[in-house]
Amino acid sequence: MDLNLSLLVNIKEKEMSFKNFKLDTRVERGLEAAGYMKPTPIQDAAIPAALAGNDLIGTAQTGTGKTAAFVLPILHNLLKSGKKDSRGTRALIITPTRELADQINNVVNQLAKFTTIRSAAVYGGVNMQPQEMAFQRGVEVIVACPGRLLDHLSRGNARIDQVEFLVLDEADRLLDMGFLPSIRRILNQVSPSRQTMLFSATFDKNVEQLSAKALRSPRRFAIGIDAPADTVTHAFYPVAQHLKQDLLKKLLQDNNLKSVLIFTRTKHRADRVTRKIQQAGFAAAALHSNKSQNQRKCAMDMFLSGKIKILIATDIAARGLDISHISHVINFDIPDCATDYIHRIGRTGRAKRSGDAFSLVTREDMATARAIEKLVGAPIARRIIKDFNYNEAMQKAS
Repeated sequence: MDLNLSLLVNIKEKEMSFKNFKLDTRVERGLEAAGYMKPTPIQDAAIPAALAGNDLIGTAQTGTGKTAAFVLPILHNLLKSGKKDSRGTRALIITPTRELADQINNVVNQLAKFTTIRSAAVYGGVNMQPQEMAFQRGVEVIVACPGRLLDHLSRGNARIDQVEFLVLDEADRLLDMGFLPSIRRILNQVSPSRQTMLFSATFDKNVEQLSAKALRSPRRFAIGIDAPADTVTHAFYPVAQHLKQDLLKKLLQDNNLKSVLIFTRTKHRADRVTRKIQQAGFAAAALHSNKSQNQRKCAMDMFLSGKIKILIATDIAARGLDISHISHVINFDIPDCATDYIHRIGRTGRAKRSGDAFSLVTREDMATARAIEKLVGAPIARRIIKDFNYNEAMQKAS
């Protein structure tokens, strides 16, 4: 497949208006009601190509507005082509996690507020019946995780042979989570004449192979690849492994932490850190794959509403969570690779807000810390908390 690599561009932000896209007036009303001001670089690049019917690959760092970059053209083109008699799904958005499916579905509903276009999220861990009813009613846009969608297809609940628009979102994450066989089955059932859009934070050989199978002569756009948002301030806090809990509590006490996402390496550690900081008087919840769907939804709802200010998560939350108000990301455990650091800290400094990324760094983490600095393109400040008695804490821990 010709990837049209000559069209791979790094696009600088410029003054632009959504009016220039000449979107359906009902979609423009949805944009205004949702508070969208002007296009981000990925929207500026991708929307005209998508409106023209091109397949496309969008490679962008987190927090760049890619969801609207594919939702807006889909809504416009669905309205332009008019209502179909069939109840079959017309637009299918495939995504790796339940949380991301819900968030994309919310964006679709926001932007389609003044239209008759209906949308539904389809994922596992919840009752199938409401999803079956959505298919029976006829829903133009389905946002789905691969496994549950295939369950519906095997039961005859859903039809995707008339899909006009297919989106593979967070494609690298889909592959990392082992969904390639499921994606292949889905690709075999959707219409070959569809328009396909693929979005990914990285573009390795596996994503390239998937693109070759799924897309036709795509336009390709790259925005700020593997680079953190310039609105994020970074800091490393050197610490011995057994002192992390005390240092974390001190960081939480000393800083104006309005909304904090803390990353741990394992699910067990996420639960343990949550218990420790709850015991210290902080309102917090854990988010990881061992939690039930209801537990995960409850944790997210409390975090979004401000009932809790601290969410402790494994890397299940490193991509896709679209929470614009996070003031701090804290790496309780530094990630295994530098690229994952970029994905994690992309949860803060979004929508041009400032944010802080703190990382607790042990002696064993030094090689990864240097790789992160290389990727960031600058040394990261090492900070010591002056009134934190490292020696006293060490004696207490021993």
